[in-house]
Amino acid sequence: MGLTLAGMSVLGSRVDDVVVEEGFEQGGGVLGRAHRALSVGIVSVVFLIAFEATAVGTAMPVAARELNGVASYAFAFSGFFTTSLFGMVLAGQWADRRGPLAALTTGIGSFAAGLVIAGTAQTMWVFILGRAVQGLGGGLVIVALYVVVGRAYPERLRPAIMAAFAAGWVVPSIVGPLASGAVTEQLGWRWVFLGIPVLVVFPLALALPQIRRRASGPVDAEAAPAPLDRRRIRLALGIALGAGLVQYAAQDLRPLSLVPAAAGAALLVPAVLGLLPRGTYRAARGLPSVVLLRGVCAGSFVAAESFVPLMLVTQRGLSPTLAGLSLAAGGGTWALGSWLQSRPRLAPYRERLMTAGMVLVVAALATAPSVLLPAVPAWIVAVVWAFGCLGMGLVISSTSVLLLRLSAPEEAGANSAALQISDALSNALLLAAAGAAFAALGGGTAAHPAAFAVVFFAMAVVALAGVWVATRCGSGDRPATAKTAPAGS
Repeated sequence: MGLTLAGMSVLGSRVDDVVVEEGFEQGGGVLGRAHRALSVGIVSVVFLIAFEATAVGTAMPVAARELNGVASYAFAFSGFFTTSLFGMVLAGQWADRRGPLAALTTGIGSFAAGLVIAGTAQTMWVFILGRAVQGLGGGLVIVALYVVVGRAYPERLRPAIMAAFAAGWVVPSIVGPLASGAVTEQLGWRWVFLGIPVLVVFPLALALPQIRRRASGPVDAEAAPAPLDRRRIRLALGIALGAGLVQYAAQDLRPLSLVPAAAGAALLVPAVLGLLPRGTYRAARGLPSVVLLRGVCAGSFVAAESFVPLMLVTQRGLSPTLAGLSLAAGGGTWALGSWLQSRPRLAPYRERLMTAGMVLVVAALATAPSVLLPAVPAWIVAVVWAFGCLGMGLVISSTSVLLLRLSAPEEAGANSAALQISDALSNALLLAAAGAAFAALGGGTAAHPAAFAVVFFAMAVVALAGVWVATRCGSGDRPATAKTAPAGS
């Protein structure tokens, strides 16, 4: 789901310890008097979004069966994904021009409305519509929250609030599927969707007054708002439509699927190049490498993680419950990594932390398939994956911190959108590539363990490139402008 100046480190700046900004004392932490209500409010929003994201997978199959929509099951996920991409770009434009308040409230409202539409749907297509509205809201919210962090928190506190965002995913990742299963069995699948909207009132009541006071309006209140960049909106539509077509083609691998796949790629490639910062795909030092690293790290790890339970079930005979529990410790170590990167004494070494994190990710991806050997105990996967998640916590939160540090205030929204697009698209594309390779190697049968090995080693190679990219994320000074332009330029 961005951030600082090298000369005044993120957490260690003594100047920030005594500064008084807009009447707020800045010496406390994220739960100090000045920031407590805002921190609790926005982390609660992240918690609720995380809970819904982890819980919905359990209720979705039941909903599809009841609505006679199993054949359209995948569209409930792709609809959310494609509209969220558009929402990210829209939120970036909106927040940079008018401040994050309107984008955030609209996003939360859309997210809640989508949940209500899905929870009350009587047909599968209405359910898919609800998921699409929900995705639009989710895209608006995540980018707006980054801009809130950039505007309302001094640089020394941004790593800590990003660590809190990561911690907000830990409990949902563990109890979300279990709670969703219990609610689905006892009350019905609809309450998994209808229970969340009521809960958003609390975080909104806490956070909105502080956001209105500290982060609303354009960066320069005296200047006229920048005109709407219609080109970026067109590119956002292109990226959403292109991603949707590629996902549609991937759901039915036949020769005819090449037509929507080609059309999707024709829309997707120029849109991505136009929405990411200049120099992204040649790993230019600073902001472009931060955006690229986010995609490389998230995409390679998430794609491989999707195959861990399947590998343990089909190759080692574990139950689905035990296979899923093998990933449970990762939530805690991910949060630990995020916490470590927020420590003031480690702030000057952020680039090294990111490099070390990528090394841990590579080691986890390369070591996990050792469980395919009968002599290797199955529990080794839980251990290596915990270390991999520790690395992810170091890298993901650090990319968010560095992005806001390297972004001019009036471009924090657009650059935060670029970071989220890199994350989301790389997840989808690398997972699709891994799935295609797995299927081509006969991975659908238990007799082809090599299919798993190829997937994990391929993702390890991608992550290995991220080790080099991590060394290029540092920058000596904040750029005056960081306008996104063709990423390959």
